[in-house]
Parts: sequence; structure tokens; C-alpha cells
Amino acid sequence: MRARSVLGIIAAAALAAGCSRSDAAITTNIVSKLAADETVKSQQIDVNTKDRVVTLSGTVQNEAEEAKALEIARNTRGVANVVDDINVAPAGEQGAAPTTGAEAAPEVGAAPADSEIDSQVKAALTGEPSIKADQITVATANGVVTLSGKVSSEAQKTKAAEVAGKVPNVTRVDNELTVGK
Repeated sequence: MRARSVLGIIAAAALAAGCSRSDAAITTNIVSKLAADETVKSQQIDVNTKDRVVTLSGTVQNEAEEAKALEIARNTRGVANVVDDINVAPAGEQGAAPTTGAEAAPEVGAAPADSEIDSQVKAALTGEPSIKADQITVATANGVVTLSGKVSSEAQKTKAAEVAGKVPNVTRVDNELTVGK
């Protein structure tokens, strides 16, 4: 009877660990929420997750934007803690970036936003018939693309990284894909 209780506890712990969200999935989720939020979507906020601890960094125009970004991160499923490394621009520099959420006209020759790179990588993966793109999560921070999820072979893992690396403005690909059925 005691052995059955111990096995039940071990099974519950294994289930909880297996169901916990990966760092890459947490990052992707927060980046998506920030991009969709009217208060902070025009700001450049970097999101890094390690062991479910999220670090937000970058510069925003005011404290309301900082507070909203922190709220979004803290309310994201799977986040254990949030580290605030966000800087608020000094008063003389405010207004350099839009704070209303309206998209600013990109500078000629400016690199696309990370969300645009995400979209381009997802489209490229979807266009590759040997890859099951719906099994792959894409997260981009400062041009660095992180691929996570599960693929069925090493060949698919390698091909996904190659395809992502060919997308314009991708500076590096971190391939965290796992191989399995």
C-alpha cells in the first residue's frame, strides 16, 4: 500500500514536470502578448526566460508602459518570477518612440521587428513540405530565432534550422527542437 502511495506521488510529479511550459514557449507567449497590447506593442522590450524566470529589458517611454509589460509577463502561464531590467527613458528623450501603440513608419533600411521575423520564419517553415511547422514554436529576440517543439527526425530538426537561418535579418538560430514521436 505504501509503495502505491509513493508511486502516485512520483507519477504526479512527473506529470507536473511534463506539463510545465518550456522557457521558449513562455518567451513566445509573452512576446506575442506584448506585441498585441496597445500600451507596449511599439516598444522594444527584450524577453528572456530561464528556468521559468522571465527577464524583461529594454527602454520604454514611461512608467505605465513598464508596469503593463511587467503585468503581462507576471500573468503569463508558467512564469515563476519576473525580473525587471526595463529602463524608462529620461523626460528629454520621451517621444522618441510612439507610446499610443500606433505603428511608426519604419526607417528606410531599418531591420524588421522581431514579430515580423517570427512571421517570416513561420511562413518559411510552413512552405517547407518536409517539416511539420505546426509542431514548431518560433520566438525571436533581437534577430535571434529560437525554435522549440518536437519533430520526428534529426533531418527535420536540421532542415528547420536551415530554413529559419535563410530568412532575412535572422542573425542566429538557437535550435531547441527535440526529436521524438
